[in-house]
Amino acid sequence: MRRLTAVRPADKPTSERGAISVIVAIMLVVLLGSAAVAVDVGVMYSEHSQLQSGADAAAIGMAQKCARKATDTLCSTTSTLAATLADQNALDGMSNVRSIALDTTTRKVTVNTTAKGNGAPADSVSLYFADVLGIPTAKVGASASAAWGSPKAGRTAFPLAFSICQVKDNIDGGLQLLQDHGQNANADCNYGPSGAAVDGGFGWLVQDAGKCGGTIDLAVSEGGSDPGNNAPGNCSDTLNGWAKDINAGRDVIVLLPVFDKVTGTGNGAIYGLTAFAAFKVTGWKFSGGDGKGLDDSSLPYTFHNLTSTTTGVTKTTECKGSCRGIIGKFVTYVSLADGFTLGPVNAFGATIVRLTL
Repeated sequence: MRRLTAVRPADKPTSERGAISVIVAIMLVVLLGSAAVAVDVGVMYSEHSQLQSGADAAAIGMAQKCARKATDTLCSTTSTLAATLADQNALDGMSNVRSIALDTTTRKVTVNTTAKGNGAPADSVSLYFADVLGIPTAKVGASASAAWGSPKAGRTAFPLAFSICQVKDNIDGGLQLLQDHGQNANADCNYGPSGAAVDGGFGWLVQDAGKCGGTIDLAVSEGGSDPGNNAPGNCSDTLNGWAKDINAGRDVIVLLPVFDKVTGTGNGAIYGLTAFAAFKVTGWKFSGGDGKGLDDSSLPYTFHNLTSTTTGVTKTTECKGSCRGIIGKFVTYVSLADGFTLGPVNAFGATIVRLTL
């Protein structure tokens, strides 16, 4: 009897099996490399983003402290504020402030941050997939610089200048009435419309085209005045905005130009502007109006000027009769406003902080 035997296909050559193993090994390396790029680079990007936010916050925070008071302990190379702000901007609450460079003469601070470790060596972040390829960590860091100073050039929020005698010695003082037109109510003022009025000029500055406010450079004399008693008609939106913010309980602080001398008359007047001062506005009374008030027929050109209804307004600050002006007080104020050229810190309370790197 014949026996039938199943015939098996011939086994593949050993050399072919080895080639497949090599290809698989190469593909695993490629896949791991791709994973390292996709995941680990993402980890580094996220860490750098957090470190940069921390460096930015630390630089701005320290500059604000230095702008307010150069001798503040938080305005120093050993400031604890930098580390606090850096940690608050990290998802794991762990950032390292590697160095702080501070120059109060040039009014600049630079903060360098690095990863804190979290199981990895100092200044490094752990890499998960790259570890398989022998690259377990990567150094990640960030840097930010901030500068501060008093504004010496920029655009005013409102086209009105005031005599230095109304500002002097009043920073962080009580409420006062700044008059741009009055019956020489400030007898100690010898400069321009705050006391001895300039003919045809009431402190109004020439505005930029289509803007409420004008561009000011303290390094040059500002020629020309917008004559007349009425407030500029194109500032109604600005005044309505102030009123809305004040009614909502928000502070309205503006930078007002201050002059120490004035010559000429009318639109030929030249104001010798010396500084910007920070003024917290609580009310005002101006001539003019277009009937487009917020919720009061007297708005926008008169606001919070009645002693019977306005908290903080007294007989000495109410603007009566032919008086025209702003009620409020000069304050020490650190702003993040953009668009200003900065100079040395002056005694008028207004300083600006900005990132420079």
